[in-house]
Amino acid sequence: MVPIAQQKIDLLEVSVYATRKEMGQAAADLGAARIRELLKERESVNIILGSAPSQLELYAALLTSGLDFGRIHAFHMDEYLGLAPDAPQGFGNYLKEHLFQHAGFRSVHYINGQADNPAAECARYAALLEAYPPDVIFEGIGENGHLAFNDPGVADFHDPARVKISNMDEVCRAQQVHDGCFASLEEVPRQAVTLTIPQLTPPEATLVITVPGPTKAQAVYHTLCGPITEACPASILRRHPHATLVLDRDAAANTGLVKV
Repeated sequence: MVPIAQQKIDLLEVSVYATRKEMGQAAADLGAARIRELLKERESVNIILGSAPSQLELYAALLTSGLDFGRIHAFHMDEYLGLAPDAPQGFGNYLKEHLFQHAGFRSVHYINGQADNPAAECARYAALLEAYPPDVIFEGIGENGHLAFNDPGVADFHDPARVKISNMDEVCRAQQVHDGCFASLEEVPRQAVTLTIPQLTPPEATLVITVPGPTKAQAVYHTLCGPITEACPASILRRHPHATLVLDRDAAANTGLVKV
């Protein structure tokens, strides 16, 4: 895939593609290339994946990438609290539907959003992440600039936890309606389990951030053009030594990187 624009902003590599499909393919190619490099040196690789419609093109491209999924341990980065176990909006269920059930991963580790003790579930998942430190992280950016459910007001660039319970802000909850996951704001849960900012941005991992669509244009602008601040959690990506932000034309519309 040939980008229509490329630029490095602080440490963050930014590539813009003409279409969502090209964006997803480029992101998958980038992540798959890193996974293959690592598999030359070791038996298995650990990855974390975001769960959202914005990632669908990425999932599809990963499934046709020829990766040896049998050598990959997979995690996801957030989960609603309190949904029914089979709710299609559950992020683990979403990833299973669109990716996990189509590829024979060595292991898939789900966050349990129905746990009787959410704090204990955070501790359990944190221990797994410590045992399987991420090598490649595929993530997106929310309409409010969040990473996973680290919303403005909740995000902490120096969070001591790996996994925590997050209170979702109104913009974040509204995004779930915009994405078509819920019919109304009242249906969207108010709390979730989320990996924290440090767990999503470890300096030794490769980050592939895939962000399409006009509804993300303002968040992308603040990520790239504003101050690095917890008011826009994704702005921390500009300090990461191995991160690439992959956009389509619509998501890049406010940045000056492409003509619209």
